[in-house]
Amino acid sequence: MPHPVDVHVGKRIRHRRWLVGMTQQQLAESVGIKFQQIQKYETGANRVSASRLWDIADSLEVEISFFFEGLEHEGDDVREKSENVPSDILGDKEALDLVRSYYAIPENQRRRLFDLARVLSEVA
Repeated sequence: MPHPVDVHVGKRIRHRRWLVGMTQQQLAESVGIKFQQIQKYETGANRVSASRLWDIADSLEVEISFFFEGLEHEGDDVREKSENVPSDILGDKEALDLVRSYYAIPENQRRRLFDLARVLSEVA
């Protein structure tokens, strides 16, 4: 059974890869491995070594800490922090498309859209 940290790191790799619009094949080529290995990392079936995680972070243009965000340690247990937003929201294709579209908007308009969304969410 995969360790919860390995599963979480795998999810974060998949989410970031999707967010930047990269395929498993492209990521694998970027770090010099087969795409099947990326599949195993993303499901938590295989652990990612520190050096490989470093290469993946570089390819996905994030800090190493990105892969551990959202983890909570309590005693001997490790789990994902509970938030108002579902933990696997970026696993939703529609949510990812929304985020990609948001970042495609020019920054000044994006800020106004963000402010509008914040106001609407406070009213709801």
